[in-house]
Amino acid sequence: MNIKSITKISALLLSIILITACGNKDNKENGTPAETNVNQGATASNRVYKISLTKAQYNLASIETGQVEMRNLSNIIKITGLIDIEPKSMASVSAPLGGYIKSAALIPGEAVKKGQVIATIENPEFINIQQNYLESLSKLQFLEEEYQRQQKLRDEDINSAKTFQQITSELNVMKARIKGYEQQLELAGINKTSVQKGNITRTANLYAPISGFVKVSNKNIGDYVTPHDVIFELINLDDIHLALNVFEKDLGLLEEGQSVKFSLANENNFNRVAKIFLIGKSAGENRSIPVHCHITSNQKGLLPGMYVKAWVETGTQQQMAVPRDAIVQLEGKDFIILELSEKNGSVNFQLEQIKKGVEQEGYTAITLSDSMDINNAKIVTKNAYSILSALRNLEE
Repeated sequence: MNIKSITKISALLLSIILITACGNKDNKENGTPAETNVNQGATASNRVYKISLTKAQYNLASIETGQVEMRNLSNIIKITGLIDIEPKSMASVSAPLGGYIKSAALIPGEAVKKGQVIATIENPEFINIQQNYLESLSKLQFLEEEYQRQQKLRDEDINSAKTFQQITSELNVMKARIKGYEQQLELAGINKTSVQKGNITRTANLYAPISGFVKVSNKNIGDYVTPHDVIFELINLDDIHLALNVFEKDLGLLEEGQSVKFSLANENNFNRVAKIFLIGKSAGENRSIPVHCHITSNQKGLLPGMYVKAWVETGTQQQMAVPRDAIVQLEGKDFIILELSEKNGSVNFQLEQIKKGVEQEGYTAITLSDSMDINNAKIVTKNAYSILSALRNLEE
C-alpha cells in the first residue's frame, strides 16, 4: 500500500477513534470497557504497546494476518558494483598518422560492424608516402635485374666480390624500405594494391575494429586530429559482466562458480543471476577486491556503467521469518504486531519487539523472545502500518 493510501486510512481511523473516545466516558459509566486504548509499561525502555480496534476500524484498514514461518534462508554477503564489459569488447579508434576529418557520420548509440568504414581522413603526407612507395618499387625492379646480372658475372669471376656485395646490400635496403612504406599505408588505411596500379589518394579510411555500438563520438568534420586523439569509442554488449567490489573480510566466503543474484539500483527484486568467474588477487585503495561475474540470465536493460546491488549465498539454514511488510518501526526499534483476541466487538493488538536478520525474496528473518508461542501467534502481515498510525495518533 502506498503512503497516500496509508495516510487516508490513518485519517479515517483517527476520526473513528476520536468519536469512540468521546463515548468512552458514557461506556465507563455503564460498565463497558473502552474500545481503543494504549497500555505502556513503567519504563520507556521496556514499554508494552497495545491497541484495540472496533470491527469497523478493522475492516476499514483491510488488515490481513498470518503466522511466523520457518523458512530456509541463506546467509548472504551484500555487495555493490557496476555493469562492465571485457577489454576485448572495447575499442578506441584514432587516426594513426593524423589528419583532417573528411567524413564521420556516426552518432552515439549507432550500430557498427567490424570492417565498416566509420571515418575518412585527409592528410597531404599520404601523397608523399604513396609517391615514395612507387619510386621504391621502380628502384627495386632495377636493383633485382642488376643483382641477377652481377651474380652471373660473379659466377664467371669477371667482377669483384666487393661489387656483388654492394648490389646485394642495396637490394636488401630497398626491400626493407618498401616494407616500411607498406606498413605506413596499412596504418593509414590505404590499399597498397591500388597504389601499385598508380592510384594516389590524399584520403584514407578508418575501419571499425569490432562489431558493436558507438559509445562516444569526439570529433566533427573538419577537425584536425593527431595520432593521440580518440575519434570514436566502440563497445560490444555481447560480453557485459558484473564488476563487484568485495571487502577483505568476506573474500574467504567466495569462490569461482558461485551464483550471484543482483538487481539495478531502481529495482527491488533480485531476479537477475550471474556466476563468479574471476576473483581479484589484490586489494584496491578502499580495501576491496574486484570480483567479476558472467551474467547468466535476464540481461534486458543492462548497459555498461550502470550501478548494481547484489548478494551472494554463503550457506542456508532454517530461520523464523515473516513477510517484509509485517515489520514496522517505532522509536527506532523493529516490531511485529500480534492480533491477540476479539472481545466485546473489538480486536486487540500488541506490538512485539524483534531483531531483524537477513532479507531475502520478500521475507525477513527475525529473532523473538523465548516466551512467545510462535505456533499460536497471529501476526499482522498486511497494512500493519495502519495500526501503527492509529497507535501514534492516540499517543499524540
